[in-house]
Amino acid sequence: MPDRRKALLFLSFLVLLVLVAGWMVWPARMAMLERARYHLTIWQARSGQVLARQERDPSSFPPAPPALDGTRYDVVVVGGQPEGVAAAVSAARQGVKVLLVEKRDGLGGLFTYGWLNFIDMNYGPKQELLTRGTFLDFYRQVGGSVFDVAVAKKVFRDMVERYPNLALSLNTAFKEPIMEGGRITGIKAVREGQEITFYADRFIDATQDAVVAAAAGVPYTVGAEDMGEPERRQAVTLVFHLGNIDWGALEQAVKEGRIKDAKISDRAAWGFADVGAAYQPSTPRLRLRGLNIGRQNDGTILINALQIFGVDGLSEVSKAEAMELAQKELPAITAFLRERLPGFGGAKLLGAAPELYVRETRHIKALYQLDLNDVLFNRYFPDAIALGSYPVDVQATSPQDTGYVYGRPEVYSIPFRSLVPQGVDNLLVVGRSAGYTHLAAGSARVVPIGMATGDAAGVAAAYSLKVNKTFRDLAADRADIKEIQDLLVKAGAYLKDYQIKNPLENHWAFNGLKFVNRWGLIVAGYNNDWKLDAPVNQASFYYMTANALKRAAGRGDLVAAKAAVLKPYLQREPLTRGNAARLLLTYLGEDAAALDPAAAVARAAAKGLLPVDKTGSDPQGIVTGAEAYYATERLCALVGKI
Repeated sequence: MPDRRKALLFLSFLVLLVLVAGWMVWPARMAMLERARYHLTIWQARSGQVLARQERDPSSFPPAPPALDGTRYDVVVVGGQPEGVAAAVSAARQGVKVLLVEKRDGLGGLFTYGWLNFIDMNYGPKQELLTRGTFLDFYRQVGGSVFDVAVAKKVFRDMVERYPNLALSLNTAFKEPIMEGGRITGIKAVREGQEITFYADRFIDATQDAVVAAAAGVPYTVGAEDMGEPERRQAVTLVFHLGNIDWGALEQAVKEGRIKDAKISDRAAWGFADVGAAYQPSTPRLRLRGLNIGRQNDGTILINALQIFGVDGLSEVSKAEAMELAQKELPAITAFLRERLPGFGGAKLLGAAPELYVRETRHIKALYQLDLNDVLFNRYFPDAIALGSYPVDVQATSPQDTGYVYGRPEVYSIPFRSLVPQGVDNLLVVGRSAGYTHLAAGSARVVPIGMATGDAAGVAAAYSLKVNKTFRDLAADRADIKEIQDLLVKAGAYLKDYQIKNPLENHWAFNGLKFVNRWGLIVAGYNNDWKLDAPVNQASFYYMTANALKRAAGRGDLVAAKAAVLKPYLQREPLTRGNAARLLLTYLGEDAAALDPAAAVARAAAKGLLPVDKTGSDPQGIVTGAEAYYATERLCALVGKI
């Protein structure tokens, strides 16, 4: 086995070397690079890890009973999203009897009914795939990070049907849980108009909106509610379908640089920000952003670009209205693309996805809420059950913004505790609605990470039955967590503590930086530019402190009361230390305008608002990011004591 691994590694790097050499001279280098990455990913995983294909023969497992009314299983998984498929398959691999309940007529959810056929990949520092297990199996079978929707639907179905101990009930809508105290004993569902009941000892909620958890009484927030802004949530998207595209013409235009910031391979094209920005929608509720174009096997394309604002993802009425609004816009968008893009002159609108791509609704409250700082500072938890590295990409939340990238992690982990909801003992929640804050979900919501959490939930469910412990008990026991981690790795998961050092951990303003990060007050971008040494202007400081008081201290009333007197700060002029002190003291109820700059600095420093021992006390000195973050955190701490 070691010799085989060495041979595979040598072959992988040899092929990569040849492909890179070709990339330097061959015009279609993006396509070549994409295929090279795909093959390298598969080879790396096979050579460095025990794969799930080395599991026990599934035919040796006692079959699960058919999904009839009143049937009992060991584990019931609700939701046929990719995360739900992973959870069900993972549990079935452990030999227990599983039921997967899905409201649609097939599996794959967002991928196959929302038509999101671009996969948001998660790679480590050496381009190693971080999300393996069931996701790697899917990725291998669909042929890479851009896939054909029909193929994906078949792959998911085949993955489930491989296990005789895994029963599937399609066209079955969850209705409500059957509760006994803090436990779910069964669920009621509706299939073909008839109510049916299923029972189990363990349940996994893999629905997009954590509907099982919510119905069972698990507390949750919606959108950015955990930041004090409950109405703020990411835009939804309708993916649409075009035919009669000359891909060669588009590829030639991109390679010749005729389309700014566009990239293309044999399966996908992306970028096109200027093209999207040039489109004038019929209503401010719609916007065409940069295009993600994924080819299907028949040569048609799917485009992920149309954003819809003001949609309540938990309301069927709101989603139906948004769907109608977007569908009416598609002919105009198609006509616009015919005029603007090479190869689109004869484009035909073939339709739209049957479901909207809803990025965010509920975030359940778990034993541990994964935070933005955990993500951006690459935290590895003792109870880690999945890894991720996707940028913290929070899409636009209103027509007034274009979305934010709050930073790019190297490798962070998802703790098992983030899958364990508060208040229910035998339920796990996986996918985008798990125990993540609004901002942490900007990264953790992506499907590969969700499938990795699904793998963990399936293994943990089976293990908990074996040792007769609740999920809460498992989360508190390091030995049990180690057993779950070992079982995950044996089943093909990838867990590794990269021990990534945080160079800012000992910086005097680090607590302030974590504070402004936590409340979404700064945007570090793809380069993780925290702007600690950059000068701050007056308007930025005003908005930073005002939003901090609203979000962290719940003092929107104080911000409104002081808005008039602080209006002069809405100028984008350099912020002096004296003016920063005056603003801070104003929020504490003092008549700061009567103080000269030096006296204001001295008074603010005495209250612990300014770190003069680190920055000096010159009232004419220009405030930098580090000082502003420190001051903002201290202001909120003091206001909370008023």
